[in-house]
Amino acid sequence: MEKPNGVHRKGGAITEIDPGLCTVRTRIPAGELTLDQLRGITRIAKKYGAEGVHLTTRQTIEIPHLKPADLEKIAADLKKNTTPLGAEHDEVVNIVACPGTDRCKYANVDTIALARALDERFFGREEPMKVRITLTACPNGCNNALLNEIGIIGRVLPERIPGICTGCGSCVEYCREGAIRIKNGISVLNPDTCIQCGICVKSCPFDVIKAVHRHYQIRVGGRSGRHPKIGQELVLVEREEQVVEVVEKILYWIYRRGRAKGLLAEQLDEMDFAKLKAEVQQAFPAFTG
Repeated sequence: MEKPNGVHRKGGAITEIDPGLCTVRTRIPAGELTLDQLRGITRIAKKYGAEGVHLTTRQTIEIPHLKPADLEKIAADLKKNTTPLGAEHDEVVNIVACPGTDRCKYANVDTIALARALDERFFGREEPMKVRITLTACPNGCNNALLNEIGIIGRVLPERIPGICTGCGSCVEYCREGAIRIKNGISVLNPDTCIQCGICVKSCPFDVIKAVHRHYQIRVGGRSGRHPKIGQELVLVEREEQVVEVVEKILYWIYRRGRAKGLLAEQLDEMDFAKLKAEVQQAFPAFTG
């Protein structure tokens, strides 16, 4: 989304402690770059006198100590490199994701493809406050999806095939939540303790435990910083396109009801989060977990 008054007003251009210099933040959904894109950022940084770059916590690259007079040319070069200016203001900022099923053995969902879909649809959308969207492919939460305005977590429901379990105890050993025990020679799952991470599915040497439902838990209102707060569960959905639809509803709700210059985590009650939750769950009733 283009900002008024040119590139100087965009969130990717950040004034430094020395007002005569600025840092340029790039847009890199899920932190995924091709080698050509990486070389291009290096080439652009050198061209405008930067001695190095900074890797941010939200999986972007910043080029520091640049001259504001060069911003228009830098923005044009970055756009040509397909790593355009990023976001920092009250808007949807860079989408963060773990590696997902592309290469992580604990992953339950493809986070990279979903991050790109969310980026294409929502990046830079203006909101009353900064909105961070983070995806993690399992409840291990390596990138703290629980502590973002919108957190999306890939999970599975484990189910044991009746009558086949040997009681070897491998699932008990691997379950970090103590949610499985061996009773009368077979494994028994406590659904109240299980966090649906799927490690037991992967650990069973006889493929007795199966993943019944692969799904996404969507949480709202988390925050990090000085006073961290875990986001509240909004809904569970099973398909990637449903995640995109739910995020659309969340962002519209924030835009219509959010108070500017405040954190979403501080406003959930006054914004009537309970009403949003009821409406979203009514719209997506097929899966309740």
